Amino acid sequence: MSDDAPGKRATQRARRDLLVELGTEELPPKALRTLELALLEGLQSRLQQAGVNAQRVESFATPRRLAVLLTQLPVRQPDQLIRRRGPPVSVAFDQSGEPTRAASAFAQSCSVEVSALGRERDARGTEYLSFEGIRPGAELQTLLPRLLQEALDALPVPKRMRWGSLEVQFVRPVHWLVLLLGREIVPAELYGTRSGNLTFGHRFMAPAALRLSSPASYAKTLLTRGKVMAPFQARRAHIRAEVERLAERLGGQAVLEEALLDEVTALVEWPVALDGAFEPRFLVLPREVLLATLQAHQRCFAVQERSGALLPRFITVSNIESPDPDVIRAGNERVVRPRLTDAAFFWDQDRKHPLRSHRAGLDNVSYQAALGSIGARIERIASLARSIGARVEATREHIERAAELAKCDLLTLMVGEFPELQGLMGRHYALADGEPAVVADAIAEHYLPKGAGDALPSSRVGDALALADKLDSLAGIFAIGQKPTGTRDPFGLRRAAIGIVRIVLEHRLELDLVALLDQAVRAQPLPDIAARAEGIGSEIYDYILERLRAQYLEHAAQNGISTELFDAVLATRPASLLDFDERVRALIDFLARPEGASLASANKRIANILRKSDAAQSSGALDAALLRLPAERALSEALQALSTAVVADTEARAYGRALDRLAALRPAVDRFFDEVLVNDPDPALRRNRMALLSQLRALFAGIAELSCLPG
Repeated sequence: MSDDAPGKRATQRARRDLLVELGTEELPPKALRTLELALLEGLQSRLQQAGVNAQRVESFATPRRLAVLLTQLPVRQPDQLIRRRGPPVSVAFDQSGEPTRAASAFAQSCSVEVSALGRERDARGTEYLSFEGIRPGAELQTLLPRLLQEALDALPVPKRMRWGSLEVQFVRPVHWLVLLLGREIVPAELYGTRSGNLTFGHRFMAPAALRLSSPASYAKTLLTRGKVMAPFQARRAHIRAEVERLAERLGGQAVLEEALLDEVTALVEWPVALDGAFEPRFLVLPREVLLATLQAHQRCFAVQERSGALLPRFITVSNIESPDPDVIRAGNERVVRPRLTDAAFFWDQDRKHPLRSHRAGLDNVSYQAALGSIGARIERIASLARSIGARVEATREHIERAAELAKCDLLTLMVGEFPELQGLMGRHYALADGEPAVVADAIAEHYLPKGAGDALPSSRVGDALALADKLDSLAGIFAIGQKPTGTRDPFGLRRAAIGIVRIVLEHRLELDLVALLDQAVRAQPLPDIAARAEGIGSEIYDYILERLRAQYLEHAAQNGISTELFDAVLATRPASLLDFDERVRALIDFLARPEGASLASANKRIANILRKSDAAQSSGALDAALLRLPAERALSEALQALSTAVVADTEARAYGRALDRLAALRPAVDRFFDEVLVNDPDPALRRNRMALLSQLRALFAGIAELSCLPG
């Protein structure tokens, strides 16, 4: 061991806290939390891969910074034991025992002389040159700039920008960089900015540079001297508490939507909640309009009574502690008032004309260049909705009326100003026109579900219209070759497919998905669609089933569904999603039994045997006279006794009962494989036994392809 080994071990054991902070211009608020977590995960995972593990990690994010604090990091990578195998000895030395070029090159790559190499033998006794040594771990200060740059490059930034004369790109211009390991600055330059130990507080209340004495002092320094509440979650909790407290003081409750709370948290560094008011006359507007005005446009929180009725008050979160909060309050009221005035104008103007009056105008509004107008799309949706409604017992008259009106609010002034209110405004205008409530609700609900966990339509009319809308979207966009790729999904087809799965399964709708897809595809206004319809429909079926797979596997620990089990059912390609679900549930119960696992293994064995055989050998009829052995006669008799009932149960979708009957075959199947040679030298016996196995496999294959299961 070298003289400095104890010192080296001490260095390896030394640990320091690490602070990384990137100061920028205002970051996009809706992406801030995602960027924060991605930077934390990206840097932490890269350090772990380098063998440098922190005891604890913490992230920070404000409009002007992303930061990560890693506590008790080793300041140096651990040394690595290197083992390498070189060329065979027979190749490494010539006949006189001198090293060949192969030996010299291997020694050189190991940074040693040939004489320092060892030897080892493999399992066959061949002797090789070998090397064993220690690769010293790198200093963290050396590793960190590269690892941090990699983590920053991997951030999910949809669009990066350049600034100044720099060629580098980031989500926003970078103004300062903190890289502090213990009390030492890690030298680096990223995005044209050299690292240091200076951070900056609130832009207005504490604009001077703040020197950091240590990573651990970061959050406290910003809070006490910089007027910045750096932890995102702590700032969010503070905003929630302040808004709730202020709403209670106003005699109501805050309408706290999580997405708005996240966005407001991403907009402020020093949150101060302030109330505001608007004229009570605006309360005649629909609730959704008031919320859209206050939330989406002004990032304010509405206030409601305990009954749910909105109050003429709102709460805004300022990014500054003003000596005169009334000025900020008046400014917010001054901005909110014209917004509400505009909304009231749109509401009054739109109601002067019945919703139906906009239908003709949709014939002149393009849906997609190759797929015609929105008006033409409405006709396709109506036709699909009628087909679905006939199967789910929805009133045809209501379906046709809802389909006719479903997209009409797209041409209203209100939706033109607030696109997020499409459907919702259609409901209000339909009710004002005297349309049946079920029709008005279906207009609003045909966009549902809009996201994971979102509500579903409340009626069968709504179900039919929502499914028709989503099926037409999938059919049209797949037909023109614009299906989603990677993370790009501009037409929201993933959401549409998930919506179809949720509506059908959660509302237990018995629908022939294959037939509906065929109808939807053939209705698309494309010249060659008839010739391509079957292939496109099959492609969309697979796409929807992949969304179903993801839904199942997300809860695999609770429901017991594995990828292999899903594939076993998918191989049968059930036309109905309910049918698919019933097969899956029955198969889970069957495989939980000892007979299930055994018969699944037998099916895999049968599939392998039949796959290797000539198709003609397994496709012939069974000849009872050729059943020579007791075991094969017993299996044949068991199949004959069960087959009629199993087929009937399968056709009736009583899959649990059919599998219960098939479970009784286990003794006969086990005995068959123990006593019968399937690949008998006699061709006639071999063909007959293949035919017997084909019969057995066909009974199971009517429910699922058990050979897909592990066994």
